[in-house]
Amino acid sequence: MLNFIARRIAAGALLLLVISLLSYLLLSIPALDVGRQLLGQGADQAAVDAKNASLGLDRPVLVQYGDWLAHAVRGDLGTSWFTSEDVAPTVSARLPVTASLMVGVTLVATVVSFLLGVWAGVRRGAVDRFVQVLGVVGYALPGFLVTLVIVLVFAVDLNWFPAIGYTPFTASPSGWLSTITLPVLSLSVASVAGVSQQVRGAVIDVLRQDYVRTLRARGLPMSRIVFRHVLRNASAPALSVLGMQFVGLLGGAVLVEQIFGLPGIGSMTVTYTTRGDIPVIMALVMLTVVGVVLINLLVDVMIGWLNPKARVA
Repeated sequence: MLNFIARRIAAGALLLLVISLLSYLLLSIPALDVGRQLLGQGADQAAVDAKNASLGLDRPVLVQYGDWLAHAVRGDLGTSWFTSEDVAPTVSARLPVTASLMVGVTLVATVVSFLLGVWAGVRRGAVDRFVQVLGVVGYALPGFLVTLVIVLVFAVDLNWFPAIGYTPFTASPSGWLSTITLPVLSLSVASVAGVSQQVRGAVIDVLRQDYVRTLRARGLPMSRIVFRHVLRNASAPALSVLGMQFVGLLGGAVLVEQIFGLPGIGSMTVTYTTRGDIPVIMALVMLTVVGVVLINLLVDVMIGWLNPKARVA
């Protein structure tokens, strides 16, 4: 298992390096005159050139990337070109907001998806068709429409939760829970729809195996068979899909944070990308890639634990 984890960590580190290089090159393609944006359109060209030189933009792109990488590996993510603030504390201040959404959606999607998938796979018949319809509808509905309906029902009509704003957990745990509930629900719909179908299909396949028929013939209770044998073998495909859903959640967080007025990384990405603030954008890209790598590593480890054949492969 240790060799298995070491190989995954090495692959993740290589992925980080490749993504960082490609991201820096792509961000440098647009010929954005950062000095002109900072000093204004009426600024003298000599002052603009001096500003660009002070930011290091007069050097070759690969040299700029090498300088950024040398500082990044030491934990120095640089300074924002537009606000002159240190990038690391600026990003870390917004990280808990997006992390709350990701953790909340992952928990909700995992629990609800497995409950629906196992229910449909075991009961079949009308229950199975009902869960399949829910999955198709939940996956087909546009995210903005789901968010709008949730806000209108639970925030405007029922007034159960606030429509906008965010309360830190340290300030008020109950207030924090109330402010992230609706965003988590709006992001969970598509995830539940996709993962529950994978769980359903995997449960049905496992229930058709010979060893399950043997266990049932020996008179073991169905609940024991499902929770001790079927779930272990049916979890791997669902975990793989759940890991891939994480990448989509990061994209959905941009829309949700804008709608609910959450000061998270998603809304920050939109703001700084339009400015072309490369130090901040690179920090956000690397944070996203690290999150994806860690989630995939966790999924691989869990799948390897559930299925020893995966470790060998």
